[in-house]
Formats: sequence, C-alpha cells, structure tokens
Amino acid sequence: MSAETPVCQLLERQAADYRGWWWVSPPRDAWLETGEGAAVSADLAVREAWRAQGRPAHSPFAARLPEAPPGAVLFWPKSHALGEWWLLWLCATLPAGTPLQLVGENQGGIKRVLKVLAALGLGCRKVDSARRCSLFATRLAAVDLSPEAVWTTFDADLEDGRLTLASHPGVFGHNKLDAGTRLLLEALPGALRADAGDVLDLGCGDGILAAWLARRGHDVTAVDVSAFAVAATRRTLAANGLAGEAIESDVYSALGGRRFAAIVSNPPFHQERAIDYGPAARLIGEAPEHLERGGQLILVANAFLPYAERLERAFGGFEILADDRRFRVYRAVKR
Repeated sequence: MSAETPVCQLLERQAADYRGWWWVSPPRDAWLETGEGAAVSADLAVREAWRAQGRPAHSPFAARLPEAPPGAVLFWPKSHALGEWWLLWLCATLPAGTPLQLVGENQGGIKRVLKVLAALGLGCRKVDSARRCSLFATRLAAVDLSPEAVWTTFDADLEDGRLTLASHPGVFGHNKLDAGTRLLLEALPGALRADAGDVLDLGCGDGILAAWLARRGHDVTAVDVSAFAVAATRRTLAANGLAGEAIESDVYSALGGRRFAAIVSNPPFHQERAIDYGPAARLIGEAPEHLERGGQLILVANAFLPYAERLERAFGGFEILADDRRFRVYRAVKR
C-alpha cells in the first residue's frame, strides 16, 4: 500500500530497514498503519487506528514501554516547542546512540531542527528531500534538560477568582487563556445550576473548565483525545486542590453508556493546519445519548463555524447565550 501523506511518501522511498522502529507522533497514513514498527503517539485516535490493524501503539505516558527499538522516526510537529519535548523525551527514554530520523514538511519548519539539535549538542545530517519535505538523521544522547522542563504553569484571572493552569506545548491554548473559553466561562454561571450534578468537560485541554466546574462543587469528568491534555488537566486539578476524573477518550469512546447533567466544551476544529469538523460533529450529534433528560450541552465556537444546523438536527432547537462576533456560546437541552 502506497503512502498518502507527503512525509510518508518521502520515507517510503528510503532504503532504510525500519523493522522494529518506533514511529513517533505519526500522522494518519495507511502505509504506516499497515507496515513495520510501532507507533508512539499522544493521540488516542491514532493509537486506536494502529491497534485496529493489529499494530502496536503506545502512549508516551504509559507506565511501561516495550523494549527499546533499533531506531525511531520523529514526525516534526508544527509546534516547535512540542517537537523539542519529543526530542527530550526520546533522549530520556531510549539508549544513547539510538538512530533517530526527523521528518516534516518544509512549510512546517522542519529545517529548524538543525538549530534545535545543535542546541542539544546532537549532530545532524540531511538524508533526503522531496514532496516539499525534508528528512534528517542523528543519534540520541544524554542531554542536560528533562522533558519535565517543558511543562509550565500560568495563572488565569477569572471573574470569580484565579486558577493555576498547567500548560504543555501539545495542548490547545498553551500558556494563555483562550478568548472563546473566557466567553464560555462568563456565560456558564447563568446557564449551569450549582446543583447540576455530574458534568462532562469534553476536550478538556489544560483543564480550565474542569477546574472551574470542580471549584463550584460539580462532579467533573474531563476527557480529551490527547494524552498531553489529560496530563495537563490532572496537573491543573492538583495545583488547585480540586477533585475530578481526567481520562483519554476519542470524543465519547471511553464513556460507554454514562450520562451527564451537562456537557461543556470548547471543541477543536483543526487537525494540524487543516479544518476538521469531525470531532465537533460527533460531540453534537452523539450528545443526546450522553445527557440525562433535561440535560444540556453548552459549547463555544468561532462564530463562522456551521454548528447551528448540527444543533438543530441533534436537539430540535438551541439558543445563543453569548456572542461577541468572534465567538458564540450555544446551549441545547435534551427534551
């Protein structure tokens, strides 16, 4: 099966023997998912796609990882800080001298890895380029920095007090409070009763919604497809002395038949640089199955996104709680 993504088309033409290698932070690609080696990804949807093909796939936060591979390929992300975390994690996880290849699209900044590797004291050579992508090679070595150093915290000043948020470059809104989330938080007190009961924070990111809900006394379950987001939410809850459950879930996949009094969300609509309505469509379309009767879905979205039609189809109606022309806060109730 031929590769579909440009980066994998570049890798497919290499003479390297990738048997047993780790594919780190890989894209969805049929050639990869039916080939050799194992995936290491913070994206649960990617890991589940590999496992559906009978292929091994691991989270970087797994309690135990398999035996060290003969080599690894790191797919350089658009966030260079996230790429640096992956490099530090690989240096801390795999033996010194392990071959590492780094691949990415030129417009995604792959050529900046030369400076990143030099700053870590790692040599580098260019292996190949094609399809507007580049492939570099190095060997891992012990470095002075720990991947823990990439984690940061910042304070969010809200109308009802301050929250301390854990932040990671792999999580939406890194080191800042998103304007859409702030609008949602301003609308929630008038929309969500203090005795609303179990509340689901879907797409929890750095955990600000989960922490705000927990501080108001709600029983909170927070889910995200990203292991980085789940780890950040757990850290945010702990930093504020709050209780809540944070688990990996591809939208509702890990929740079974659980139902909630309310679902709150600032859903993503990007996958790397491409617009992807898939997660938000599932969030809205399947929400009634996960709400108690009278339960409500409250979400914020960019004003231009076509969510009104989806809410109408799923719930038979909705209302707009807030609109600042950039973002809208919607509420729909299960009848």
